[in-house]
Amino acid sequence: MTFSDVMRKTNFIQQQISQIQRGGWSVFYIKVLKALLCILAVPVVMVMRLVSPWFLVRYGCLFSGRIGHFAADTEMYLCEQDAGINKPVQRHIDVFYAVEPACNQQLLTMWKRILHVWPALFVTPIVRINRLIPGGAMHEIGDASQGPVDVHNLLDRFSPHLQFTAEEELRGEAGLRAMGLTAGAPFVCLIVRDSAYLNSHMANDWSYHNFRDSDIQNFVLAAEALAGRGYFVIRMGAKVLEAMKTSHPKVIDYATNGLRSDFMDIYLGAKCAFCISTGTGWDAIPYIMRRPSVYVNTVTIGHIFTSSPRFLSIPKHYLLQESKAMLTLREIFSCGAGFLHTLSEHDALGIGLIENTPEEIRDAAVEMAERLAGTWQIHPDDDALQNRFWEIFPADANDPLRGRPLHGEIRGRIGAAYLRNNRAWLD
Repeated sequence: MTFSDVMRKTNFIQQQISQIQRGGWSVFYIKVLKALLCILAVPVVMVMRLVSPWFLVRYGCLFSGRIGHFAADTEMYLCEQDAGINKPVQRHIDVFYAVEPACNQQLLTMWKRILHVWPALFVTPIVRINRLIPGGAMHEIGDASQGPVDVHNLLDRFSPHLQFTAEEELRGEAGLRAMGLTAGAPFVCLIVRDSAYLNSHMANDWSYHNFRDSDIQNFVLAAEALAGRGYFVIRMGAKVLEAMKTSHPKVIDYATNGLRSDFMDIYLGAKCAFCISTGTGWDAIPYIMRRPSVYVNTVTIGHIFTSSPRFLSIPKHYLLQESKAMLTLREIFSCGAGFLHTLSEHDALGIGLIENTPEEIRDAAVEMAERLAGTWQIHPDDDALQNRFWEIFPADANDPLRGRPLHGEIRGRIGAAYLRNNRAWLD
C-alpha cells in the first residue's frame, strides 16, 4: 500500500465519520472507524522510520484551545526555527494538527498559511502508533521549544510571522470604522482578566486562578487619561463579568458592545499602539505581533516579561494576611511567593494580594505612552531604582515544572512611578 493509498483511504474514512456524526449514528461505529485509522497509520509510521535518515517527518500539536498558547507557543517555535534552535540538521518537514474547535478561527486560518496543519483525525492515529513503537521520539516536535517564554530574546531579532492579506486589511479598517475610530487614529488595547471566560468556556473548576483577576473599574482612570492624550482605548474580552463604567467617547467597551469577532480580536492586537494587560491569554496577540505592552497587577512575579524593552510591568502588592504587613521584594522571593501559581498556594503561605491602585495603573500607562512619543522625562534616581530591582530579582530562575530558564537577557522595565512610590519595597 502506497502513501497515496493510505491518504485516500483516510480521507474516505474521515468523510464517513462526518456523515455518521451528522446522522447521529452510534458512538460504537465512530470508534470502529477511528480504530481503522490507527491500522492505516501503521504503514505510514514504518515508512517514516525508514526514510528518517534522509528526510525526517515530525508531528506536533498546536495548543488551539487556549489563545495564549495557540499564539505565543507557535510564534516562538517559528522564531526558534529561524534561529536554528531545536531544528533538525537533516531535511525535514514539521506537520501540525489542531484540536477543534479552535479558540480563534482567524488565528487558525493565519497559522495554516505558514504551517503544515493537517486534520487531527488523520495525524493523531499516526502519533499514537508512533508512540507505541519504540524509537519514535525523533518524529515528535514535543515540548522541545521553550514555549511562550522568550529566553533567547528572539522576538527582538525576528519579524512577526503572521501577516494579513489585502482583503483582511480592508476588513480590519472597516471594523475600526464600525467602532467609531477615525482613519489613522492611534488606539490602545486593554485586556483585564476576570473569571467569566474560563467559567463559561471550560468545564473544570478554575477558581484556583482567581488570584489573577482584576477589577475593570480600576482601569477607567488610565483609559480616560490616554483618551485625553488622543488615543482610543478598546477594552478587549470574549466574555467579561461587567461593562466598563465610563462615558468617554474614546473609550470603547468592545467586549460588551456586540462588535466582537475572532477576526477583530487578532486585528486589534496586531495594530494597537500598545497593550495594557493583567497577564491573560489574549495579550499573546500583541506579544507575537511585537506591540509594546504594559503589564499591571502582575502576579507570579518571577514570571514577568523581561525579554524586550517593549515590556513595562508593575506587580500586585504582596502582604501577610494575618499581620497585614507588606512584603518587600526580597521577602517575596525568599518565602517562595514569587513563583506561586494557585490561590491555595498563596493561602498556605498566608500571602494576600492587593491590586494596583487606579493611579498606579494610570502612571504605568502614561509612562508607556510618553516613552513611545519620546517625551518621557527620567528622574535622577530612576536608573538606580531599576538596577536595585534587578539586583534582587532572580533572573537565573528555572521553571520548576520544566526545569528550564524563565529569563534570558533582561531588557524589560518596571514602572518608574511604581518604584519611586515604593522605595521601601526594594530594601
